[in-house]
Amino acid sequence: MTGPLLLGVRHHGPGSARAVRAALEAAAPAAVLIEGPPEGDALLPLAADEQMRPPVALLAHATDDPGRAAFWPLAEFSPEWVAIRWALANDAAVRFIDLPAAHSLALTDEPHDEPHDGPGEPGGPGPSGEGAQDTAEVRVDPIAVLAATAGYDDPERWWEDVVELRGGSGPAASSAAGVPARPVSAAPADAAVGVAGEDAGPFAPFAALEEAMTALRETYGHGGHDRDLVREAHMRLRLRAAGKEFGDSAVAVVCGAWHVPALAAKSTVTADKALLKGLPKVRTETTWVPWTHRRLARRSGYGAGIDSPGWYGHLFGAPDRPVERWMTKVARLLRDEDRMVSSAHVIEAVRLAGTLAVMRGRPLAGLTETVDAVRAVMCDGSDVPLDLVRDRLIVGDVLGEVPETAPAVPLQRDLTRQQRSLRLKPEALERELDLDLRKETDAARSRLLHRLRLLAVGWGEPATGRGSTGTFRESWRLRWEPELSVKVAEAGVWGTTVLAAATAKAEARAVSTAALAEITALAEQCLLAELPDALPVVMRALADRAALDADVGRLAQALPALARSLRYGDVRGTDTAALGEVAAGLAERICVGLPPACTGLDADGAAGMREHLDGVHTAVGLLPDTGGTGERWRSVLHKLAIRDTVPGVIRGRAARLLLDEGRLEEDEAARLMALALSPGTQPAEAAAWIEGFVGGASGGGLLLVHDERLLGLVDAWLTGVPADSFTDVLPLLRRTFSAYEPGVRRTLGELVRRGPGAAEGPARTDAAAPGFGPGLDTARADAVLPVLRLLLGIDDNDLAGVAR
Repeated sequence: MTGPLLLGVRHHGPGSARAVRAALEAAAPAAVLIEGPPEGDALLPLAADEQMRPPVALLAHATDDPGRAAFWPLAEFSPEWVAIRWALANDAAVRFIDLPAAHSLALTDEPHDEPHDGPGEPGGPGPSGEGAQDTAEVRVDPIAVLAATAGYDDPERWWEDVVELRGGSGPAASSAAGVPARPVSAAPADAAVGVAGEDAGPFAPFAALEEAMTALRETYGHGGHDRDLVREAHMRLRLRAAGKEFGDSAVAVVCGAWHVPALAAKSTVTADKALLKGLPKVRTETTWVPWTHRRLARRSGYGAGIDSPGWYGHLFGAPDRPVERWMTKVARLLRDEDRMVSSAHVIEAVRLAGTLAVMRGRPLAGLTETVDAVRAVMCDGSDVPLDLVRDRLIVGDVLGEVPETAPAVPLQRDLTRQQRSLRLKPEALERELDLDLRKETDAARSRLLHRLRLLAVGWGEPATGRGSTGTFRESWRLRWEPELSVKVAEAGVWGTTVLAAATAKAEARAVSTAALAEITALAEQCLLAELPDALPVVMRALADRAALDADVGRLAQALPALARSLRYGDVRGTDTAALGEVAAGLAERICVGLPPACTGLDADGAAGMREHLDGVHTAVGLLPDTGGTGERWRSVLHKLAIRDTVPGVIRGRAARLLLDEGRLEEDEAARLMALALSPGTQPAEAAAWIEGFVGGASGGGLLLVHDERLLGLVDAWLTGVPADSFTDVLPLLRRTFSAYEPGVRRTLGELVRRGPGAAEGPARTDAAAPGFGPGLDTARADAVLPVLRLLLGIDDNDLAGVAR
């Protein structure tokens, strides 16, 4: 070589990675330059650490604004990663040469949590064929242009044919894939990759790609990637410096193939420095963080992403017979999901994939052929199990690991230490975690997850548990995303440990938050996260806001969180005396102010107040009834139920709550319903009362099933609604009854069809009441005894008379 060795690659391509390794073995350069931020040079030796397991990413963030961050992901099959590992293993100098992160982060207008477009390759979909010509405004995808020139409508399939599925040392484009022997024109529609035979040596494939990219750059210029000109100027300066230090022929550069023509072009130092002059700059910090295959996928929004990280990882790691090994993986996954997949299925799927490849003129069965074969042979033509294969294998949930010696903010180190001590390993695959707070380890896990939620580090989200609903049980849904590393760095401004940071943030929020409901929610979070130092500050702010707030709606919105906090305090052993005083004061003020607040409301206001009514009723039931709070609340409900100026939905709901607690006799409930549904009441108001009394998922359907007097009143009112008013009340009634369970709706229909009163008296028969028997069928009741004995583990004597 007479100049630097320019190895143009496609990022995250196993074929390019193999080609780079072969080229470096043949050239044995003294220095390897990698496309990436120079701030990461000091971190490169960590790539050789035994604890470093890709996929990983370089994370750079602004020191004063950690939310302004960018990632440079690398997988095991990334050419850059292979080059770094080769250089470290062969004592060659290795450096990053892209535009420094200090500049690229400063050029970003707004902080963002999404990963950077990645090292080099133009991201996003680009034009292909004739639609791409005569415009540099469109962001060009060179792979798509070359694929269209070769007659492919799928860039990924073209890349597989000419690179990933070829033997030899690298990306040798072959005429068998439909690509012309060499670029025949510089016109956009004719730009094509040249062919280097697989026996032409390790450097010929890169020369062919350079020739194709040169034709594309001559046509498209920077292809809509304005910042590439600045990045390439910096790369040329670093390349010249390395050439002076090691000699031009002893330097190898691994970068996106799109940049190779720019690095090979003649340019002066003065011109390159002029492009870099005046760039904004920020202070940055850089480290390695774990990454996932899922975040390498294009559908995650990653600009240089690929469609099938798991498949590419398999191609890179399979030493031989990749299709056979892949089908075995698929079979193992499907068996784990209890699908019947035998060895014969694997053999037949391999044969079918090979046959499809021959029929389609492909050099080897690719992802398309294997997917088609799996669907036909192992999934019986169904896409349902195939979606599982796509998610778990084609994309994958592999999560990388970073050595403990990698730089990290103190908060991240404390979090890592707690994760290890509590045996809560971060995983890319979502999983559920059930905690028993009576156990110390589970209680500590709960505290950690709640503290992280307060810090906006969403590793875990509360979920509905399958077991007990008691306060000593919690269920979480855990999933670690790479972006959470940025969230941890952002939260580092609050403290050096998770406890200190959560405490500081809670105190700051208590001082700055004006809304009463937000402060009560914060108090609940402090109890769940066990932040004893923050709780007094939050309680003072809560007492101040509660004393000044006169809006009953906001008071009612705040009380449920306080009641839950008192409940959680019992199981967690937290002193909640001060919290109980504030909650009792809020409940007293709500009892005084709620009746007048419920008058003169429109439909929307009445619906909102009904929700507050339910929330306060539940909260009062959780509060200790030391000062007669419960009795005063039931008196308020009685006032609301009989006051004509209160909207019907609130009156109906108050009556229902009293009836459920046994504080309202059934005869009185029937009288109130009769009054609400009387001819003097407007149909819309009567329908609103019905919605409040028996609406939604509150068990109103079962109430009508078991109390035929109430059902008869509703039926008589509904059949008497005037025709011109029926269409007005119909939407409200549909909303009321549509929330019932299908079985409840069916039973109500049968009761209404047979008419009121048919169920009363000894004359009731199955014919008169379809679905209902005339009385207790003892023979059928006795038939359940054997099953019940097995379930309870007792003998027949203990069950004597139970069925009756």
